[in-house]
Amino acid sequence: MKKIFSVFILTFIFLTTNGQNLPSSYTDGKYITVNGAKLWVVVAGKGEPIVIIPGGPGGNHLGYRAFDSMATTNTMVYFDAFGRGKSDTAKNVKEYSLARDISDLEGIRVALHYDKWNVLGHSYGGLVAQGYALKYPSHVSHLILANTFHSFVMWQENDDNSNHEIKENYPEIWNELMKIREAGAISSDAKHQEIYGRVPYGFLYAYNPENFKSRGAKPYPNPFNADLYYQMVGKDGDFIVGSDIGNFDFRKDLKKLTMPVLIYGGRYDHVAVPVMMVKFKEYCPQAKFVMFEHSGHNPQVEEPGKLFALLRDFLSK
Repeated sequence: MKKIFSVFILTFIFLTTNGQNLPSSYTDGKYITVNGAKLWVVVAGKGEPIVIIPGGPGGNHLGYRAFDSMATTNTMVYFDAFGRGKSDTAKNVKEYSLARDISDLEGIRVALHYDKWNVLGHSYGGLVAQGYALKYPSHVSHLILANTFHSFVMWQENDDNSNHEIKENYPEIWNELMKIREAGAISSDAKHQEIYGRVPYGFLYAYNPENFKSRGAKPYPNPFNADLYYQMVGKDGDFIVGSDIGNFDFRKDLKKLTMPVLIYGGRYDHVAVPVMMVKFKEYCPQAKFVMFEHSGHNPQVEEPGKLFALLRDFLSK
């Protein structure tokens, strides 16, 4: 399975930052009922709130505790969206949608009694962030779009580039995949997912793959919801995007955003590819754009010092 959700499980969770005792993602959150579902929310730190919207679709918030360093200056709001992690799952996969995720985010804001908050969406989470900022602009202080996608065209480019890289660098995996595809298999089939999943995470997502080697993390519930993923990207979404992901397009609307906007990407990101990332500046010319030269899909892991300094400076203005 392609790990587009990019919520690699970090094996170290920051529970202390500069003397602060921070809550555990496993035990110290609370459930908030939004649109009839219980969503798991963890709040850490102090200062103006920043909500971190995880990637996916299908991943939980645990890996994003890498942002805990920001808790010395901001209140960090982490959550498992509907169908992910410790939150409720749908009885019918058709309940999962980009529109639902945007609506649920607003429900969390209301429940936490924030008039405004800073919104940071990473990877798929950036789709939610863009949709939210366009629908609820009066509640967004600053918008941060991290290693994300502006349209179905860009997501298709992710598919095409990822598959090209796998074909060229892992021909034995590619050849096995092609055999089952020629026999009728598609991305959402279990065997297809198993073969695709043999490609190391760091190959497509990292500047330095050593940054993402597993060290035996404590298990977290529902780490990735494959049913949700293929409902939203389409049944053959690792090759041809469909469903919600095959239809979203924010390009013509980004100029309308009036809050401060920061967009950043990674030079070695083979998923949210630089050739498409730089086009964000065309669609959203009022935004500040930064490319991290020694990062792949996760600058919060590979260049945290540079990233957190950038975020603090951006949020102070």
